[in-house]
Amino acid sequence: QVQLVESGGGLVQAGGSLRLSCAASGRTFSSYPMGWFRQAPGKEREFVAVISWSGSSTYYADSVKGRFTISRDNARNTVYLQMNSLKPEDTAVYYCAADYSGSYHKYRDYNYWGQGTTVTVSS
Repeated sequence: QVQLVESGGGLVQAGGSLRLSCAASGRTFSSYPMGWFRQAPGKEREFVAVISWSGSSTYYADSVKGRFTISRDNARNTVYLQMNSLKPEDTAVYYCAADYSGSYHKYRDYNYWGQGTTVTVSS
């Protein structure tokens, strides 16, 4: 069992930066791939980024590639999402997720979720 708690969301102007954190409980954190998803009002939850259990592999949605960076610190049971050059269309609730069985970009394939943190980017 893994419990996830996101933090770091807030209001930022376009072009600004934020770093989201996701703290996990449970001794098996370091064995799970971890993902970030987001959900804008009225839209389906969408994939943002994923990182392998070791941190050696990462994948990003085309919409955030080159602007966002996912990383993890297994000693601290924490995964991060550094978001730079933010755009108004990045406005959403951001969720971290752990341990998928299937496809890393499909939110239905993840087994554990946090409660989300809200990111608002003003123009």
